[in-house]
Amino acid sequence: MQKSNIETCTNIVDVRRNIDSIDKELVALIAKRGAYVKQAAQFKATTAEVEAPKRVDQVIEKVTSIALAEGANICVIEAVWRSMISAFIEAEKEEFAKITST
Repeated sequence: MQKSNIETCTNIVDVRRNIDSIDKELVALIAKRGAYVKQAAQFKATTAEVEAPKRVDQVIEKVTSIALAEGANICVIEAVWRSMISAFIEAEKEEFAKITST
């Protein structure tokens, strides 16, 4: 992990302040990712294309490689991404259903 951009905290308040700041950034990025997922639904022809298991595997492979390079806990990264992808697939299925029902 690149420690140069990690503040050395002297108390729990500092730790929580930094975590809260990161959470704000993460939520903004997840919202941005969600907007692209919503757009993706218009380019799919079937629900199977929405589920795209091969793409899921590619994304998991990519993020675990990034995690390794960044010194992140690979198990945590994979679990978070699998959960996030699952939720986004459900959201994309809903969007796909709206698009294809009109």
